[in-house]
Amino acid sequence: MKRVWHGLTVASSKIKNKHMATALITGASSGIGMELARVHAATGGDLVLVARNKSKLEELKLEFETSCSVKVLVIEKDLSLPNAALEVYNELNSKNVSIDYLINNAGFGDFGFFAESDWLKNEQMIHLNITTLTQFTQLFLRDMLKRGSGKIMNVASVAAFLPGPLMAVYFATKAYVLSFSEAVDNEVRSKGVSITVLCPGATESAFKVAAAAENSRLFKGRKLASSKEVAIYGYRAMLQGKSVAIHGVMNFIMANSVRFTPRKLVTKLVRMMQSKV
Repeated sequence: MKRVWHGLTVASSKIKNKHMATALITGASSGIGMELARVHAATGGDLVLVARNKSKLEELKLEFETSCSVKVLVIEKDLSLPNAALEVYNELNSKNVSIDYLINNAGFGDFGFFAESDWLKNEQMIHLNITTLTQFTQLFLRDMLKRGSGKIMNVASVAAFLPGPLMAVYFATKAYVLSFSEAVDNEVRSKGVSITVLCPGATESAFKVAAAAENSRLFKGRKLASSKEVAIYGYRAMLQGKSVAIHGVMNFIMANSVRFTPRKLVTKLVRMMQSKV
């Protein structure tokens, strides 16, 4: 059997769930999160979509329920606020919704010198990229361990392997996601649960605009991977139970080569890439 969406055909033998799993995806209204939702819906699995943009979530709900015959629950939530993860968890419990796959995709970055950055934005970034992701992971992981099954994917970045001048806080938050995910995966893998950390490189999405980085060498004039490509790769890696999934050959080489390069030189090279053209 094959399912087709947005011109992409995926054989069920390539992306297949053992059962029709229910996935919770944060930051599902655009970019990689939205494409991950499309991939999961195409497998026949139900969805819980969480984001701030309720109108876009409702559009996706209609699309998936119509084209894929799945059930979709949308939750409008600002995940940068304290205890937002707990509120989502409690709402799902009250509705007797069990989550098989948790995909922590929500996150954002900011571009510029740290000393000149807005503290409130930094605080929200740390809370969303780190605190909310960690709380979601713990809440749903406990349920998965009780059942003896489940998969979690935390979306980091190749930035997780590097210090990031001009995006210092963002790079640091992704380093946390990588380290945290690897450690907890080690703790639970023998208990039927796996945690995958997805590390994409620069991607064609709304992120670069939101981070005000579209004029940096990292993005400007480059052919970037699409959100769809990253989503398909990440979803397959999650189903396969990979611990660390780095999208793209060059990204893989870069992420691993920095271990053998002096840190000071790596920092200088990142600064050069991040600088505006």
